[in-house]
Amino acid sequence: MTDTVTADLAPPRAFDQACHMVIDYLAESLPMGAWAVTRVAGERQTVLVSDDHAYGLSAGVESRWTLSICRTMVSGETPRVVPDTGSEPALCDVVAAAAEGGLPVAAYVGTPILYPDGGLFGTVIGINPEPLDPGFVSHESLLDLLSSLLSSVLEADTNAVRSARELERAVSDAETDTLTGLLNRRGWERWLAQEEERFRRFGDPASVVMMDLDGLKRVNDTEGHDAGDAYLRRAADTLRAVTRRGDPIARLGGDEFAMVATVGPDDVGSLVARLQEALDAAGTPCSAGVAPVGVVTGFTEAIAEADAAMYDDKRARRDPRRPAPGSARV
Repeated sequence: MTDTVTADLAPPRAFDQACHMVIDYLAESLPMGAWAVTRVAGERQTVLVSDDHAYGLSAGVESRWTLSICRTMVSGETPRVVPDTGSEPALCDVVAAAAEGGLPVAAYVGTPILYPDGGLFGTVIGINPEPLDPGFVSHESLLDLLSSLLSSVLEADTNAVRSARELERAVSDAETDTLTGLLNRRGWERWLAQEEERFRRFGDPASVVMMDLDGLKRVNDTEGHDAGDAYLRRAADTLRAVTRRGDPIARLGGDEFAMVATVGPDDVGSLVARLQEALDAAGTPCSAGVAPVGVVTGFTEAIAEADAAMYDDKRARRDPRRPAPGSARV
């Protein structure tokens, strides 16, 4: 007869579940002012999971990676366990900057979470407002073990998500816009529902871009609906050509398009500029708005913010003092 295992003994399969287990264990076994798992993407470090009693660190809190104590740990400039940050000259500037921001860090613990190829995903970090006993360094091997386990769960969970996404790309005809071949509103909403939890789990950088073509009504009114259909297809082809593979693009209806760009707020501005430049060059100019996807607030708030920004852009583009965008033949 096969033995069964109770649910609380089953190994975690989801990365966020494993993170909670590690942080809960560390907070109980090695109390500090705060323990957290963070995600590092570009120039931003974002808290994914935390147990905080001294600093106010919660999921979604962001900081600049260039000012992070973890950066010196990852680069090898400082040890992974520093019971007294005052004893490490290399930490002087970042500790001072943290204190100015209301985060007095007198003790620090950090260890990296890695992708299979050795790239940095994020960190496990502990900070304390008072120095710790020098013997705290004896826990370094335990911390490295826990971060290594998180790296393993991250790999398994990432592979599972990648496989699921490959299957989901084979969307049904009911979820595809027949004119442009992009997702339709139904497909867009299904994608958002499926990806919401995944983005929260990994803290992946992402931004929502909402777009509205400026000239479709004019083309339909002056050249007919066949020309309008060609106008929409050209806009869709242009969007596909300048976006990353795997980033979903949808035609939500009429002249309204949307996408989720897997870039953070530091890079999405240049992406939107490229999109608008390419659409202008294709003779299908658009108004656009963008908003970052937050770990806590998710897609719903980002869509609302991006939609509002898009309408602001549309009003600005209608300003008679603004030069009209270029046009191209349909």
